[in-house]
Amino acid sequence: QLQASGGGLVQAGGSLRLSCAASGRTLRNYAVGWFRQAPGKEREFVAACSQNSGSTDYADSVKGRFTISRDNTRSTVTLQMNSLKPEDTADYYCAARLFGLARISDAYDRWGQGTQVTVSS
Repeated sequence: QLQASGGGLVQAGGSLRLSCAASGRTLRNYAVGWFRQAPGKEREFVAACSQNSGSTDYADSVKGRFTISRDNTRSTVTLQMNSLKPEDTADYYCAARLFGLARISDAYDRWGQGTQVTVSS
């Protein structure tokens, strides 16, 4: 089971740091992705990181503002979100898969509960 944390309320231009951890197992062997879903919208890809951080991928909407990284010693994956905008408001989910990183949510078979991010203007 994955657990996402770190969400909250922040003003536009501010920063938040989300964390994803696995309970009872290591994330070391998994590629991890972050997705988000705003009210009334479909879930969308945000960022992904390969098992050894050798590859990362970002949605165009967050590129240059968000950074995904992992600490395999602590078995956590973080999403550093800077220069937040109101349109970043959503529930954020982390997901894991055994193979390489992917942008498609159906490619991930392990999901955590979301953490809510609200960016006020």
